[in-house]
Amino acid sequence: MATQKSGTRSIGSTAARALAVGALVALTVRELRLAERRHTELRNAELRYAERQYAELRQRLERLEQAERRQHHTDLTNQHRLQLELLTTAMSDPDLAAVLSTIDAPPTTRRQYLFANAIYTNALHAYRVGNVSLEGLHGHLRVTCQNSIFRDYWAATRQQRASLKASSDEAKVGRMVDDLIHDLEEAETDEWWVVGEPPVE
Repeated sequence: MATQKSGTRSIGSTAARALAVGALVALTVRELRLAERRHTELRNAELRYAERQYAELRQRLERLEQAERRQHHTDLTNQHRLQLELLTTAMSDPDLAAVLSTIDAPPTTRRQYLFANAIYTNALHAYRVGNVSLEGLHGHLRVTCQNSIFRDYWAATRQQRASLKASSDEAKVGRMVDDLIHDLEEAETDEWWVVGEPPVE
């Protein structure tokens, strides 16, 4: 009888240990899952925070870039206004026109060239500040290039444009005018408004 009790006790304690180990495993698995879920939630929260921070930084950068573009346009406009004031003054005074213009020409021609320069720089400025597209500028300058005095001015100032940085807006537009004048001179039609391929932005 004592042996039977001992065997029963041994089976009972083995079962109790198995239950305890099973409960411990289940508890450990549950705690691991909770820890993984907390880790995932924390990682997701950190990721959402980082995304919000990135979005805020992008918005701040875009605002700064917009402010920089506005300031650049303002600077261009102020410089253009000053240039027009100088041209206006020079056109009204032959002595001052001789200082502003490097072209050796009679006073009337010099004033005409200064005015042609004012027309050109005004169109260039409109493009630079975004008031007109490159295609719109092309159309405007195609009309301007119909004028023989403008074409003479353009030929007389070729040397001045040679020093422009090739990638600058002014050099790009200058090449466009060169092409327009060439195409207009070579055209076999009187329909000048269809001459020249509009540029691609």
